[in-house]
Amino acid sequence: MSDTYAKVIVKGSPISKSNFKLFNIKGRAILPYNSGKYHDRYALYEEEIAYEARAQNPNTILNEALIAVLKVYYKSQKRHPDTNNITKSIFDGIEKSGLIVNDAQIKKLIIEEFYDNKFPRFELELFAESSYCMNYNISPKKVKDTPVIYEPPSNKKNLYIKNTKAKTHSKNSTNTICQICNKSINKENSISANNGKIIICKDCFTKLF
Repeated sequence: MSDTYAKVIVKGSPISKSNFKLFNIKGRAILPYNSGKYHDRYALYEEEIAYEARAQNPNTILNEALIAVLKVYYKSQKRHPDTNNITKSIFDGIEKSGLIVNDAQIKKLIIEEFYDNKFPRFELELFAESSYCMNYNISPKKVKDTPVIYEPPSNKKNLYIKNTKAKTHSKNSTNTICQICNKSINKENSISANNGKIIICKDCFTKLF
């Protein structure tokens, strides 16, 4: 294998580093390795990534700017970590393996999310920018799929509902506020200025002139 390309496959559902941090008495975040507790899982996972990366790419060192394509296969569609958060976990393990010199080498990154309840894993491909380029295309579908709707986290659900109601009320409302007298006015009695950025009532407009 040349030093311009590498591929790593690690079995198991990826985990996020942020879920396994502890804090010492000075408030500094630490990642325990041998506490004998649940928090050791991340350190062990990082070691597994490092081992697999080196075993699957012996004698390969990528030391230039890279394009990365990450495909994550989760076991469950409903319960899994935020895909954006796991990239740091994965690249920490890859860097530890010596396959790359520094995770700052990743200049372009594509992440794709899939589901495989029988074989959860991640597949990472690394391409040297001197030898490869990245092209992508986004186009409308001829036949639309059923939308996948996401709900906010439980600790933010009330705020989401409140904002949704406020937005709906704003859309349904025919009144606005004069930015001079602060009185509620309807569209028929309002005048806009500065490309719609300023709304004033006709009474205030008359007083100005």
